[in-house]
Amino acid sequence: MTDNELRELVASLIRAQVKTDAQLAKTDAQLAKTDAQLAKTDAQLAKTDIQLAKTDAKLNKLAEMYGGVGNNQGKVAEEFYFNSLKHNPILNNIRFDFIEKNLTRSRDGIEEEYDLLLVNGQDVYIVEVKYHLHPKDIERMLGRKLLNFKKLFPEYRDYRIHLALATFAVEDEVKQMVLDQGITLLQRRGELIETLAA
Repeated sequence: MTDNELRELVASLIRAQVKTDAQLAKTDAQLAKTDAQLAKTDAQLAKTDIQLAKTDAKLNKLAEMYGGVGNNQGKVAEEFYFNSLKHNPILNNIRFDFIEKNLTRSRDGIEEEYDLLLVNGQDVYIVEVKYHLHPKDIERMLGRKLLNFKKLFPEYRDYRIHLALATFAVEDEVKQMVLDQGITLLQRRGELIETLAA
């Protein structure tokens, strides 16, 4: 290799190094810009997290106050049927002495809540209230609710036990399923209760 060739090689290496240094400087500047943008994004995310936490707290407070729409509708239905039956405690031509609401009992590891119980000296009506009645409510009534009632309320073992489902909304086929199972159906009709005996 001649001196000129060596000089040309060194010069080309220097030019390449200058280009590389310039590219590295450009890359460093781009990385610094990206880091600044990431820092800005992180700050915005932190603000968003704080706002979401505030919103969640407000939503939780509202849910506690109002119990959710589904719970409110169910409570409205329960209150309607309780007040109506308290005012006129007759179902299927049977007069009852008293009515109980939201009765919960626990025994031997079994716990169950019953929306309404109507009782006289020989009959007890178990009334479960649903805003919108579904087939699973029929299964639950005939299965778990009835079986647990017999275990949890032995004082009614010699009583005639009657079952009723009370609702504001029910499809015709579900209504027929209720009646086919021998369960009384209570429906709201204006400000009155319509009783459909099984």
